[in-house]
Amino acid sequence: MAVCTVYTTQSLNSTCSIYSPTKTHLGFNQKHVVFYSTNKKTTKRASSAVITCSADTQTVVIGLAADSGCGKSTFMRRLTSVFGGAAEPPRGGNPDSNTLISDTTTVICLDDYHSLDRTGRKEKGVTALDPRANNFDLMYEQVKAIKDGTAVEKPIYNHVTGLLDPPELIKPPKILVIEGLHPMYDQRVRDLLDFSIYLDISNEVKFAWKIQRDMAERGHSLESIKASIEARKPDFDAYIDPQKQYADAVIEVLPTQLIPDDNEGKVLRVKLIMKEGVEFFSPVYLFDEGSSISWIPCGRKLTCSYPGIKFSYGPDAYYGHEVSVLEMDGQFDRLDELIYVESHLSNISTKFYGEVTQQMLKHADFPGSNNGTGLFQTIVGLKIRDLFEQIVASRAKTPVEATKA
Repeated sequence: MAVCTVYTTQSLNSTCSIYSPTKTHLGFNQKHVVFYSTNKKTTKRASSAVITCSADTQTVVIGLAADSGCGKSTFMRRLTSVFGGAAEPPRGGNPDSNTLISDTTTVICLDDYHSLDRTGRKEKGVTALDPRANNFDLMYEQVKAIKDGTAVEKPIYNHVTGLLDPPELIKPPKILVIEGLHPMYDQRVRDLLDFSIYLDISNEVKFAWKIQRDMAERGHSLESIKASIEARKPDFDAYIDPQKQYADAVIEVLPTQLIPDDNEGKVLRVKLIMKEGVEFFSPVYLFDEGSSISWIPCGRKLTCSYPGIKFSYGPDAYYGHEVSVLEMDGQFDRLDELIYVESHLSNISTKFYGEVTQQMLKHADFPGSNNGTGLFQTIVGLKIRDLFEQIVASRAKTPVEATKA
């Protein structure tokens, strides 16, 4: 935030002084501007104005929750692209660091706050999803410190070795994204979030995705995949899934309803569930805000092969909250034709006509780019950019105290 104080003093000279203190506060330089002015020709008592301005900017904190293998990494790449610059690991640091840094954004993986390494979890018989395997006190203290502008020495959980590596220095960015299993589990951490997202992948789709990845790419057997999913499910249901009730936006991925008894998970039905009444966030809508809409856009302006595409929109309730829900079932044949769909969506927070389509084409090789997962991740990224700009603008509205002599 910025604070300016204006007051008057007697002066015989005219001086303007701008200086920066040697110490930074909240991670950002403060500037103090002092003006002295007088009219030497007058014999009357002269006065001066002294203006001291302190411009402090808190880091905006975004939380992203999801189970492993549910698209968090892809979403992070889409989000950081919206803000400009590719997200990369810290230069000169641990090559196994989970942190990603771009021009404006730092992404922290909350696995780094595991209190037990892989061997320790095995000895105690707990999974990484269990809160007992995580240090929420340190998580809260460090996220709060970064939000308030203080650099921290954050631990590193090495996913390759399963060990806890020496810490790395994290400096306060403009935007901090904390992603992982538990960003909304601890109320103290949850209260630090300016906006929160939950990626909710249905059991059927999660199973299909895991089979495609682990059988095709890693050579795992179907039995081992089933056993892995079943072993995690109790802790997921107890500690991860309930967090979606706190999210400001939920991207829910379900089996398609366009193909009867589909088990492959290649065609998806995706919902963007947006909570009403969230500060600096206006839900996206299709055609008419607040109405219930069903739309099949296939035709002259949008190419659709089997099974087609269907959009739905309307108000609903979600864990006792009023929400707006935008749904897409099916997949795009040609991303360049997405502009037709984009032109019928409102409140998408683009800076120019066709920005959603441009972002989707830019990352056409990302998973989900031909369906609602990529579309809604892109839109949420644009909404977060708009939310960030609104928060910064609101903090720049400075109270001015003035007194005349």
